Amino acid sequence: MDCLDCRTTGTNSPTVGICQGCGAGVCAAHARIAARSVRRGSPIRAPREAGARRVLCPVCAAAEAPGAAVLTP
Repeated sequence: MDCLDCRTTGTNSPTVGICQGCGAGVCAAHARIAARSVRRGSPIRAPREAGARRVLCPVCAAAEAPGAAVLTP
């Protein structure tokens, strides 16, 4: 599979990940890694938090950035 952003510019770059926002394939140059927190536990005990990561394309990363404008139809 090729990177969607590279394909739109006429180049081919192999995909190294899938954007968790829109599902587009992203190459190493276009992949954005975002931190996220995962909470796990039972209802009886206090939840534990663990650091995790998610892969985003540049478009979804910009949309999720603080202060980003929301696109409406």
